[in-house]
Amino acid sequence: MVERWTRQRRVEHTRNLLLDAAEEVVARQGFGAAALEVIAESAGYTRGAIYSHFGTKEELFLAVMERQLQRFLDGFNDIVDSFRTVGDFDSDQLADRWRMLTIAEPHRAALGYEFTLFLLRNPEVRERVAAQRQATAQSLADYIDAHLVKIGARLRVPSQLLAKVLIATYEGITLGSHIDSENLYRPYLEMVMSHVEPADPEAAQPS
Repeated sequence: MVERWTRQRRVEHTRNLLLDAAEEVVARQGFGAAALEVIAESAGYTRGAIYSHFGTKEELFLAVMERQLQRFLDGFNDIVDSFRTVGDFDSDQLADRWRMLTIAEPHRAALGYEFTLFLLRNPEVRERVAAQRQATAQSLADYIDAHLVKIGARLRVPSQLLAKVLIATYEGITLGSHIDSENLYRPYLEMVMSHVEPADPEAAQPS
């Protein structure tokens, strides 16, 4: 029996094809040179499909970056879910997973750099997508908060501030580690964890 697709599923399918095409074309040509017509044609649609589902080229690429971030975070789920307390945190495990997730695809981090430079040079676009960028940071902050609660921990800094720092430095750590063949992931994660403490310091003290 052939499964009937709902409208929502067709929309998600189209969006994913456009996101895949955008990621591939931008990786090959760069953000500035990647034309909407080429992206749409690569996905098997017209440029109107991009306007319909995303609005602008910038919003399309922000959606690419958001999906990339989510896939990156999902790659740590099994490790993060294994932590039960702050003391279970294992920077070596997380650093090795980060390296595994990015070692074959450093161009994905380069895409983020390209878009950051584009926003720097185009303040009117930066203002237009500011709310979407803020929503991405909030989503990461919520992810951080949820996992800290699970292990009985809290941050010494606001979670949204940490989320923005993580987003801003992800590309640099990834590309620096790749270019110099040096593991920057572990010391970076240890610096991040220096801002995490038990939610109940007294309960963390040995009896």
